[in-house]
Amino acid sequence: MMVVKGDNCLLGTGHHFPKQQYSALAGFIEPGETIEQGVRREVFEETGVRTGEVTYHSSQPWPYPSSLMIGCFAEALSEEITLEEAELADARWFSKAEVRKMLARSGTSETPRMSPPMAIAHQLAKSWVED
Repeated sequence: MMVVKGDNCLLGTGHHFPKQQYSALAGFIEPGETIEQGVRREVFEETGVRTGEVTYHSSQPWPYPSSLMIGCFAEALSEEITLEEAELADARWFSKAEVRKMLARSGTSETPRMSPPMAIAHQLAKSWVED
């Protein structure tokens, strides 16, 4: 879930991620939820950021049992972050210029950096900065 507001996007890092590697947010859709509802709920639960319009971008098979990653963009309606520390080690807003640099650092030890190119989060970030 690539949460965007103007020329900024919200990225997070998990407790198990390599140091200073950021990614789009992720979560699971609950039974009975639409993709859009799941995106809004997960973003709010993890960061406290409210979102409005959600648009589909792409999908990626995932080796977790019977899973499919669904890449979406979500329009942020708020900016203040209230981090759910059990879910994320950090979350913050990044500019397009910062994300371009982070994408270029993927696969290196330079930080901060984005998820590797094979990840749907990388592809969402790349699409966003090229838009």
